[in-house]
Amino acid sequence: MAIGRSPQSSSQTPDQGAARRPSRARGIPEATVARLPLYLRALTALSERSVPTVSSEELAAAAGVNSAKLRKDFSYLGSYGTRGVGYDVEYLVYQISRELGLTQDWPVVIVGIGNLGHALANYGGFASRGFRVAALLDADPAVVGTSAAGLPVRHMDELESIVESQHVSIGVITTPPGAAQQVCDRLVEAGVTSILNFAPTVLTVPDGVDVRKVDLSIELQILAFHEQRKAGDEPDRTESVLDRAPGPVRAAAAKLRRAAGGGNGKARAAEPAAKDADPGTTKPGKGGEGELSAVMPA
Repeated sequence: MAIGRSPQSSSQTPDQGAARRPSRARGIPEATVARLPLYLRALTALSERSVPTVSSEELAAAAGVNSAKLRKDFSYLGSYGTRGVGYDVEYLVYQISRELGLTQDWPVVIVGIGNLGHALANYGGFASRGFRVAALLDADPAVVGTSAAGLPVRHMDELESIVESQHVSIGVITTPPGAAQQVCDRLVEAGVTSILNFAPTVLTVPDGVDVRKVDLSIELQILAFHEQRKAGDEPDRTESVLDRAPGPVRAAAAKLRRAAGGGNGKARAAEPAAKDADPGTTKPGKGGEGELSAVMPA
């Protein structure tokens, strides 16, 4: 996975620039790439306990995957282990680190130094995994000039010069959603080719720019779904979708009904949508979807 311009750090050795290319040349699947950090985390824990070798079953359990998938993933790295012995932990740590491009220094800029930005700036895991926070940026005059993790918060006007001078190719966005796209555009124009987005919005980027999105609220909603199922609290299929919607959604629906002269009846709220909607987009009798389309913006 290409990440962008090679940082010209003094810690970079001659073969490290080439270390990123084998994954593309050998055609490592994206799903495998996504699991490599899981393996690396498990292997690092084993290395810290001075465990010399590990079986595929043990490592798969530690990483949360099945052993057949792990062996297939490692075959893309050219690592097959030794029958009856397993995998050499230190060598696998090196192999995966090299494949992920972690054998060199990656300068990172964090834009948006609110609570989340502060937390990320203070996260000690960056340095131990090959990432260096090169700069903290914000546009708020009240924030600029303060510090986090021993680094001064600099103004967004310095973005382009920092990216160029520090050879930054990775940007982290922790701004409010309304500012995220503008920040993203400036990062891309400055030469940043990989972006980690914590803002709850979808970013539009040109070809050649990679975006990874971290949305904590979505993850919590997925957990809530599973908790509801474990508790046996299944939604009542006979009730309206709006009956289980958050308060603001129900209030908006009621306002739309009043504006349309629909009164307060739940049944009447759904009927106009089913009657007036395009048959190709709303199908009466299918349950739920027609009602949502009547009150929720596209």
